[in-house]
Amino acid sequence: MRRILSISALIALLAIGVLAKNQHWTGYVSDAKCGTKLDAACTKKCLEAGEKMVFVNDGDKSVVPVANPEKLKDHVGQHLLIEGRINNNMLTVSNVKIMNEEKKVSEPSH
Repeated sequence: MRRILSISALIALLAIGVLAKNQHWTGYVSDAKCGTKLDAACTKKCLEAGEKMVFVNDGDKSVVPVANPEKLKDHVGQHLLIEGRINNNMLTVSNVKIMNEEKKVSEPSH
């Protein structure tokens, strides 16, 4: 019986370790009202008016509330690489990197 409990406890600890790993996403900061409508000026106004900050994932356009918005407050309108964890449907951000996007320059017409 003790052995079974020990093995069960070990499995539980391993599962917690796997779930607690940081993950990476790319996307943008928005607010709960605007959601996937990515407009930096609108997002700034809504956040100043008290709307909750969210992160819009590039991959599936999911909108996830941010548990620690102070990490992202200076990044509205920027394409970001986020490292963090999702617990109880809330994103806790541990690292932020601004993505470098090459700007396409159109050729002048002749």
